[in-house]
Amino acid sequence: MNYLSVENLTKSFADRLLFADLTFGIDQGQKVAIVAKNGSGKTTLLRCLMDLEQIDSGRVVFRNDIRVEFMEQTENMDESQTILESIFDHDLPELKALKKYNEALIDNDQDKLNECYEELTELNAWDYEVRVNQILSVLKLTDSRRLISSLSGGQKKRVALAKTLLSEADFMILDEPTNHLDLDMIEWLESYLSTSKSTLLMVTHDRYFLEVVCDTIFELSEENLYQYKGNFSYYLEKKAEREEQMQSTIDKARNTFRKELDWIRRQPKARSTKSKSRVDAFDDIKKTAHQRIDKDEIEISIKMERLGTKILELHHMRKAFGETKILNDFSYHFKRKERVGIVGQNGAGKTTFLNLIQNKEPLDKGKVVVGETIVFGYYSQELIQVDPDKRVIEVIKDIAEFIPLEKGKQLSAAQLLERFLFSRDAHYQYVHKLSGGEKRRLKLLTVLMSNPNFLILDEPTNDLDIFVMSVLEDYLQLFEGCLIVVSHDRYFMDKMVDHLFVFEGDGEIKDILGNYTDYRKNQKLEAREIKNNPPKEVVVKEETTVIEKPIEKRKLSFKEKQEYENLPTDIEQLESEKERLTNELSDGTRNNQQIMELGNQLAKVVSDLEQKSDRWLELAEFV
Repeated sequence: MNYLSVENLTKSFADRLLFADLTFGIDQGQKVAIVAKNGSGKTTLLRCLMDLEQIDSGRVVFRNDIRVEFMEQTENMDESQTILESIFDHDLPELKALKKYNEALIDNDQDKLNECYEELTELNAWDYEVRVNQILSVLKLTDSRRLISSLSGGQKKRVALAKTLLSEADFMILDEPTNHLDLDMIEWLESYLSTSKSTLLMVTHDRYFLEVVCDTIFELSEENLYQYKGNFSYYLEKKAEREEQMQSTIDKARNTFRKELDWIRRQPKARSTKSKSRVDAFDDIKKTAHQRIDKDEIEISIKMERLGTKILELHHMRKAFGETKILNDFSYHFKRKERVGIVGQNGAGKTTFLNLIQNKEPLDKGKVVVGETIVFGYYSQELIQVDPDKRVIEVIKDIAEFIPLEKGKQLSAAQLLERFLFSRDAHYQYVHKLSGGEKRRLKLLTVLMSNPNFLILDEPTNDLDIFVMSVLEDYLQLFEGCLIVVSHDRYFMDKMVDHLFVFEGDGEIKDILGNYTDYRKNQKLEAREIKNNPPKEVVVKEETTVIEKPIEKRKLSFKEKQEYENLPTDIEQLESEKERLTNELSDGTRNNQQIMELGNQLAKVVSDLEQKSDRWLELAEFV
């Protein structure tokens, strides 16, 4: 059943064409992602579909009897509403009834409560209350009476996400749903959307998210839309095949172009004397021959300052803001070429830590010793601070006209921009005309151009497209200095770091060997061990230890007990199977059919794993 039909959609801004004659459809149950380089028009396309942006030409038709919900990157919310009022601001009868019920609870109006109780029972809407509480809890929006005006940008984004998920929409359109979510939230959302019955169209740069959730990829490139029926791994394989075929076509056209050009030059100047059909064909060949396939590669061997024997030493660091502890007697000595990832919940102090080690913020106690040869390159979450009326190439030339490379070579500012995926026509564009992702990329380039030997990257992948992220990863893998990364991008962290600083709260930091996936796997194993062997609760009274009498509760039936005992083994097998399938999907040796089959298997395993984990928790209540 077709939910969305788009025919010949064209959109431009002034003299810049974003896309032309796009035609595609999305069927019920499909989970589609749009990928493209920053500035290609992904967000504009979504806004055109929702009639929030005027189109030049074309036709957009949604099925009449479906509910469509759109979550934008920048949500315009009623600042006077509370969180609860905002997420209940829907036409759904169930949510309207729940809104009345919550208002009656706050007002302690017993008559209204009884009325709402009957209405909720008639609508069979009590499970909505459970869903509301679950989603608010996962997204850390538990103080639901806070005003929207008092929230940070990230909290507002999470309110918008909660509102969209609770809308029960048949078709959800999500623009960067993982932005401003911590790693736990992202993993929860990944599982939620994987098992959701809603049709999805989203823009996201999270590659694990694309791999697990999506079954179709749309690539917006060079004003056209390319469709791939498969997950992210399948898309990468097919994109490479398409580019290879395109390159072959271009090479043939160039050979023909040289021959035809010689013919054109040898003919009399008057066009009437030449074969008109051959001249017209020559124009088409010329257009194809002058095409170029951009390769997302950066090969920059910048000559950096040599690292000395002393790198960075942290001695008994302590830092707190009031009662909130950030660091509690933390010490560490960095070694050459060390690669550290930093993870922890939002507000745990990760960015503060980065400022402390650069002496940008004072310690309460302890000291930071920086080696004499160390040159920090710090990429922060703040937007680039330059004159918005400067051109892109001027921003680069303000740092240096030329960059020194290995073996006495050098690279001009223009060449460096090109290698960082700024095309020639973008060099003289004004900074204020750049998209958010392009500004991030320009800022990242200015940091790398400072020739650091100790890179500190705070959320470097925010607002960068998957193509730039791939390029950045290639660059960092060749980087000879030290690296500290704070990122919610699991794929990026897995590729870049050797060990993790885990901010556990209350000033405690654990140093864990391995990448993020290893860390999460160990976390789940530890959690399962605690569930299987819960500590016995004791009550101490007057120096006497008394075992607390268990509360009377329903006992498991024989069949349920057997099921409960078998579930941990089933869950462990499913997690192993999930890991195996993920590894096979990413090894790049499978053909199209095998990738499709593996993707379907992975989706089923994720669903089974979720169901069995929920069942284990349900039965554990009665053990």
